[in-house]
Amino acid sequence: MQLVIENLRVSYDKIKALHGIDFNIAKGEIVCIIGANGAGKSTTLRAISRLLMADSGSRMEFEGKDLLQYQPDKVVSELGISHVPEGRRLFGNLTVMENLKLATFARKDREEIKRDTEQVFTIFPRLKERISQMAGTLSGGEQQMLAVGRAYMSGRNMMLLDEPSMGLAPLLMLSMFEALKEINREGTTILLVEQNARLALKFAQRAYVIENGHLVLEGPSEELLTNPEVKKAYLGG
Repeated sequence: MQLVIENLRVSYDKIKALHGIDFNIAKGEIVCIIGANGAGKSTTLRAISRLLMADSGSRMEFEGKDLLQYQPDKVVSELGISHVPEGRRLFGNLTVMENLKLATFARKDREEIKRDTEQVFTIFPRLKERISQMAGTLSGGEQQMLAVGRAYMSGRNMMLLDEPSMGLAPLLMLSMFEALKEINREGTTILLVEQNARLALKFAQRAYVIENGHLVLEGPSEELLTNPEVKKAYLGG
């Protein structure tokens, strides 16, 4: 397994956000996490990218390495795990190209950087049209493209995505997920947190369901799409 999580516990002050969840992801998989607001989905991603401290007793390994020994910047630069956060967190006063260049600060492979930049513009041609435009003036859909493109430039072993469909019109939403499939076909493992459970389950191969910081269901996405509990709680019937 590329990523192994065991007994992951995370607390905010004295409030327990995750109560010892276990899951794993194989290289090249697309896996989604679904659940209600406040269930612990974003906390899980932030713990993996080391933006949040895991409680004692938690275990996280990535490609056989102890993830808990890495600082957030090294998770990106040394392990190749990129994180597209909820809200995108772009540098609004910088151009599209400047945002992409910033994502390569730790890379030395200039030729690869050039090829990756061209590939981002192939996957998201709209960004090439906006190459000199300030990120803060882009539409919501274009900003999401740039956030994913920035992650693509920084680390492509695994991409963590937090609510990539949020605020997008239906057509743009479908276009975004097609782009993510293309990135996955190139070899990037994808772990996705998504409020749109139906869309996430149709996109991913496997899924985990989190409720109140506990892992309550897991399995192939096709099975969870027809699971009565999942249908009632997350799919509108």
